[in-house]
Amino acid sequence: MGDFPKDDQRRQILKGGAVLGAAGIAAPSLIYTRNAWAQDFRNNPGNAKTVKLGFNVPQTGPYADEGADQLRAMQLAAKHLNGEGDAGAMSTFKPSKLKGNGILGKKVEYVTGDTQTKADAARASAKRMIEKDGVVMFSGCSSSAVAVACQSLAQEMGVIYMVGLSHSNDTTMKDRRRYGFRHFFNAYMSGQALAPVLAQEYGKDRRAYHLTADYTWGWTQEESLKAATEKIGWQTVSAVRTPLGAGDFSQYITPAVNSGADVLILNHYGKDMVNSLRQAVQFGLRDKQVNGKRFEIVVPLYSELMVQGAGEAAQGILGTANWHWELPDEGTKAFAKSYAKEYGFPPSQAAQTCYAQQLLYANAVETAGTFYPPEVIKALEGFQFDGLGVGPTEYRKGDHQCFKDVLVVRGKENPSGKWDMLEIVQVVPRSQVEYPDSLGGGELGPYDVQA
Repeated sequence: MGDFPKDDQRRQILKGGAVLGAAGIAAPSLIYTRNAWAQDFRNNPGNAKTVKLGFNVPQTGPYADEGADQLRAMQLAAKHLNGEGDAGAMSTFKPSKLKGNGILGKKVEYVTGDTQTKADAARASAKRMIEKDGVVMFSGCSSSAVAVACQSLAQEMGVIYMVGLSHSNDTTMKDRRRYGFRHFFNAYMSGQALAPVLAQEYGKDRRAYHLTADYTWGWTQEESLKAATEKIGWQTVSAVRTPLGAGDFSQYITPAVNSGADVLILNHYGKDMVNSLRQAVQFGLRDKQVNGKRFEIVVPLYSELMVQGAGEAAQGILGTANWHWELPDEGTKAFAKSYAKEYGFPPSQAAQTCYAQQLLYANAVETAGTFYPPEVIKALEGFQFDGLGVGPTEYRKGDHQCFKDVLVVRGKENPSGKWDMLEIVQVVPRSQVEYPDSLGGGELGPYDVQA
């Protein structure tokens, strides 16, 4: 792509002026040979003293609890970027060019929207942020269907989207986009991390029954867990799709009881997971003996918020997580302390990933020296960093997926309180969950977008 001019140079070009090289010779070729140089980019903050970000999260719907935590974290990140508060993980993040004076000296402002945990509503909300509010970047989600829709919009409109909590493989596989970046891990990684632990804890001779949220995340979670568990010797008895926000899952659980399966895998998240897990336990599944084994329940994607909602039903249940506030690294400690000071309780993994995304975007802008999206994208691609939690991490250039260690977690049998209900069973190294960036296909698309 070549080097892009910085914002002051671009403004001069847009006014028809020439940029002088080191020898004082005008270099007008940038104006005439590159269309990108000859026009402004969408929502360029220019000489304004502020820059506006969009925080688009589920404030209603089955994933609203996760959305509330995301929004709190994004608002905290804005404070830290503006030099307010205790700086949180900005103090541990490295390499970093963040100065605590906004982004490129511009104070961070933000607008918020409600995705309603619906792809169409999320896309409409993000579009309003871009067209009406003038955001230069937007972020957030708790549904991969929302992530895929918003990522497509970002590419169409030439505005970077820092994905929130999206776990579907599709987000950075077949539906990857140049203007979208995901910090959260994915379903394939969950399968690779969790299957060896399941084999160790429950044995290799098991029969599994899947209940699966009927949208892109559930489909790829089911696919990934089936592949990983069948590889260790498990059989899949059946896989049944359930609607998002069903509430009552009893009609789906009853067939599982009589299926001959001895493991129920709940490919559900948020309130759906809370409801389906509690109902499965109420049906007495955890007290059953099937095929000479104790019946087990597995929740592949887990969070502290979900464990709190499920209560005693979550005790002893295995799953995976992107992050947990009790990790011992300095980045986790700094963020968890700052968040708890601000809000009175520890952050969830949804909060951590959205907080990290704001800092990563801001740092890329500082690194690029411009808000011009193609150059910000280049600063993010292949970026290797540490100090935000879970150790060394990389934004892989080929698919914009973050790679880091993955946590296998379990609901505590004897929790000491509301915020101590999830324990880390194993930190699975990145090498065990990594895959070629060609997996799943998909094309990132162009850097330059005529929006």
